[in-house]
Amino acid sequence: MLNDIYNKRIIELAGNIPRLGRLDHPDATATAHSKLCGSTVKVDLKMDGAVVTDFAHDVKACALGQASSSIMARHVVGSNADELRALRETVRKMLKENGAPPDGKWADVALLEPVRDYKARHASTLLTFDAVVDAINQIEAKAKHAGSGAADDPASAPKQTAAAQG
Repeated sequence: MLNDIYNKRIIELAGNIPRLGRLDHPDATATAHSKLCGSTVKVDLKMDGAVVTDFAHDVKACALGQASSSIMARHVVGSNADELRALRETVRKMLKENGAPPDGKWADVALLEPVRDYKARHASTLLTFDAVVDAINQIEAKAKHAGSGAADDPASAPKQTAAAQG
């Protein structure tokens, strides 16, 4: 039963995680933690617009958290925000709602499909996906705040709204 989860390919991924470490001056850092097993994944992300340009992570997780982090690190650079949000949702559905695994460059995530039968392992498997989306949200929030210019001045809000509609 646990052999389904901890198969040879999962162990290979867990033992060969690319992009370990931290970035100098990331655009955002996010940490995801599983209270159940104690696994933690911290990601640093740099983006140019909606596209990830650099990524590093510190992975203190079980083999499943390591394997999912390894898959993320192999494909995240060059991916865009919407793709990564959709990926997280696809993986969540795969584990919790019997959904199909992703395809294309994310097809390796299918190796994690047997985890769906072990609810206690869902959180650690999802850590990297949650942390990446959190970092993207931080970057977008900063950009939105910086782009609004007068966001802290309520008197300017009606002018901005009218201009945006026009």
